[in-house]
Amino acid sequence: MSIIYVLIPLAVLIVAIAIGVFFWAVKSNQFEDLDRQGYSILFDDDLPPKEKKLAEQRKAKDD
Repeated sequence: MSIIYVLIPLAVLIVAIAIGVFFWAVKSNQFEDLDRQGYSILFDDDLPPKEKKLAEQRKAKDD
């Protein structure tokens, strides 16, 4: 029964640390662009000049 006196404050401390890390990540814009890495595998690096120009225009429009 005395272990509960240790485990409850320890659990509260771990939750407080997790909440602090979450708010730090949000404040430092870690969740700003979640789609870029997922789509990067779909795009070729050797696009024709016309398609490359269109891709750059789209990128500039999204930013």
